Amino acid sequence: VQLQASGGGLVQAGGSLRLSCAASGLTFSTTPMGWFRQAPGKGREFVAAISYSGVDTSYANSVKGRFTISRDNRKNTMYLRMNSLEPEDTAVYFCAGVSKILRGAVTSLVEYDVWGQGTLVTVSS
Repeated sequence: VQLQASGGGLVQAGGSLRLSCAASGLTFSTTPMGWFRQAPGKGREFVAAISYSGVDTSYANSVKGRFTISRDNRKNTMYLRMNSLEPEDTAVYFCAGVSKILRGAVTSLVEYDVWGQGTLVTVSS
């Protein structure tokens, strides 16, 4: 099982990025997925989640209205579109999956048991 996150980089405040998470070795179409991030010196925090069908989504209050999570089950890929980026968004972003079949968007970090390696997003002021 592998999750490969990509798309991070350096962007100015107010800019946009799109992260991708390519999955292999799992039944992606029945796997709830999520994005988490970890800033320097801080713990890992929830960013966004999406149900296995893509119908249900959930966001952290800090990114609501700026970030959009989506998935393409035909391509085994999840995305995170990030607009209006702020320096506070600087972090390593991780994609993750839940191996057991759960309905809805899963927001609790402890439910996630498949993790990608992370991609660094740096937002300059």
